[in-house]
Amino acid sequence: MLSVAMRKVSLLTIALLAVATSLTACGGSGASNTISLNNASCGGTWTLAKPGWHTFDLYNANSVGGEVDLIDPKTGGIYAEIDQLGPGTTQTMSLDVGSGRYAFRCLFEDTDPLTGRTVTVPGHVKGFAATVPVTYNDLLGPDKEYQAYVAAGLTTLVGQTGTLDSDLQRGNLAAARRDWLTAHLTYETLGAAYDAFGSFDDEIDGRADALGVTNPKWTGFYRIEYGLWHGQPASELTPYANELAADVRSLQAAWPTMEIPLIDIGLRTHEIMENALEFQLTGHDDYGSGTTLATVLANIQGTRELLSLLHPLLVSRYPGLPAVYTWLDRLQVLVEAQHQPDGTWVPVSQLPVSASQAIDAACGQVLEELAPIASIAEPRNA
Repeated sequence: MLSVAMRKVSLLTIALLAVATSLTACGGSGASNTISLNNASCGGTWTLAKPGWHTFDLYNANSVGGEVDLIDPKTGGIYAEIDQLGPGTTQTMSLDVGSGRYAFRCLFEDTDPLTGRTVTVPGHVKGFAATVPVTYNDLLGPDKEYQAYVAAGLTTLVGQTGTLDSDLQRGNLAAARRDWLTAHLTYETLGAAYDAFGSFDDEIDGRADALGVTNPKWTGFYRIEYGLWHGQPASELTPYANELAADVRSLQAAWPTMEIPLIDIGLRTHEIMENALEFQLTGHDDYGSGTTLATVLANIQGTRELLSLLHPLLVSRYPGLPAVYTWLDRLQVLVEAQHQPDGTWVPVSQLPVSASQAIDAACGQVLEELAPIASIAEPRNA
């Protein structure tokens, strides 16, 4: 379950993920320009004498706020962006300027987009590459495919939670433990849809953090896990399994009316694994089964699904895409190594230190490689 508030990520990240490190290395040096922006002249007669690191002090001379992009005016590709520049305020934009064409584009409130003068930097010096924005239309296909993926997953989940309910009604705790994990992993592959699920997500996969493990209002997968691995009888867990199965059926029925925001398709590639690191690899979400590493594998599967849908858009926009797959593969191998021959999983609390460190490091690197995707895949108007 994604528990953190969803954040809109600016395309500024495309450039500044690298800038933050590089500026530190070069001591923050580089040419500095103060540029005034308004709804009549986006940047005025600004100039660039040569390539290299430049810091622009962008002053919003308007009475309203807006967004400012540094673009290639021919292609519309974005070098860097400030997405919230308040009226009468100044923000800095730093980047490695190469040879090419540059212009500021201003998108102030209640004003049509305005592109300022084009400045050409001569030569053949390589700097930051401009990233052609992903449009809303670009994401309609992937979004539709993901809607169908979730629909198929929910159909599977309806059957699996029904089986879990039947296990407990028969009093078969061993079968219930097996079938609980199967169903829970299916749910954990649907990570980009959790926000669209609304209150269903809390009912189906809510943690006990706010309510406590003894509160009868705590329901869903984790409540059943707690009971199955803490000696509670089937008769006590059957009502929760029945409620879980009913909630999943209700979610399936409601799903055709729900929508996944287009921005979530890219954003969740990072946040699924971010939550895996925070809640699964720390053992926070282990309510007794010791299977959080299995959940990490389900999260990897969910991330791979999103990447497959976005691949046609990312392959020409994100040079670091191969590294994403390299590190996902490495993390998956490390996690799968903790799956025992008898079908059980090593709980993260019992991992050898070396294994724990290797898994955490690999997951951290996965997050580093995934981070730019949310910005690159943020939908824009054409």
